Amino acid sequence: MFKKLDQYIFKKYIFTFLFTVFIFTLIAVVIDFSDKIDNFIKEPVTIKEIIFDYYLHFIPYIISHLVPLYVLISVVFFTSRMAYNSEVISILNAGISFNRFMVPYLMGGCLVAAVHLFCNHYLIPIGSKIRLDFEHTYIWKSSDKGKTQDIHMFITPETKTFIRRYRKRDTTAVDFRIETFKDNILVNMMKAKKAEWIGPPNRWQLSDYEIREFNGLKESIIVGQGEKLDTTFNMYPDDFVRYLNQKEMMTSPELQKFINMERARGLGNTKVYEIEVHKRTSEPIASIILTIIGMAVAARKVRGGMGLHIALGVGLGAIFIFLSRFSKTFATNQDLPAIIGVWIPNIIFLVVAIWLVSRAQK
Repeated sequence: MFKKLDQYIFKKYIFTFLFTVFIFTLIAVVIDFSDKIDNFIKEPVTIKEIIFDYYLHFIPYIISHLVPLYVLISVVFFTSRMAYNSEVISILNAGISFNRFMVPYLMGGCLVAAVHLFCNHYLIPIGSKIRLDFEHTYIWKSSDKGKTQDIHMFITPETKTFIRRYRKRDTTAVDFRIETFKDNILVNMMKAKKAEWIGPPNRWQLSDYEIREFNGLKESIIVGQGEKLDTTFNMYPDDFVRYLNQKEMMTSPELQKFINMERARGLGNTKVYEIEVHKRTSEPIASIILTIIGMAVAARKVRGGMGLHIALGVGLGAIFIFLSRFSKTFATNQDLPAIIGVWIPNIIFLVVAIWLVSRAQK
């Protein structure tokens, strides 16, 4: 049953959290604007684009990255004030157990985590696509890291392609070869001096082509020297565009589909994308864990008062962020599974939370 005490603490939780988000977001926007103002002045970008295409989507993005820290600071701040005003002691002396006292905190943490979870998996990636398109157009113009030399790629499980060089400026593959296998036996090979994309969805035009068909020991050859051939196959210009933050532009279902496609095509390491999928779930859960930690730390009245509690809260938040970044980097570069690397900080802090609750003022 949601009692007056629960309502009182729940409202403090939500309003303090929103206030903390507002203050830190305002600071982040000012810092980001001062960093990019030269680009805004030099580039042909309008104020409308800056506000609605960039900052309207930058704000949710920066908030989502720091929600666990905001939660910890908020909980420590208002709980410390309650402890300093002897409200916590009065609540416990009234016969309310510490575990019961935690209920409204957990409700607030679960609400924040649920909203954060939905935004992480769906809303923020949609906004990030608009924001990153803006950045790639006006800020980071040379951020495309797509491979353009000696490209090997499977376009179907039995069809492999090789491209000596790909020109992004005119979507043309130079020294193109495509091989088709059946039961691990080569049955068809098509070569062309040049393959040029001529339109969606997957139409290509081959120049100076050669087609070889293999049937056991028999071979047939079609040579189109100086001729052109329009054809279709499962390859697109977007396959050669890779941004370092491309994973942020896809919703989680799109990201999982992209991971499966990259694996099928043999296009390299998908670990960074797997880490992104797990991170979108682990960060909201961290909000609940840090809620418990913040409440357990700040509920005890100490000589240092609110200042000591806030310092402890910020310190714990900094350690959590450090562990998160370290574990993700380690998971990216080593053989550690992505799910373990992402969830290690949550596991460590869950143990810390349980220990703090067991030692908390009863």
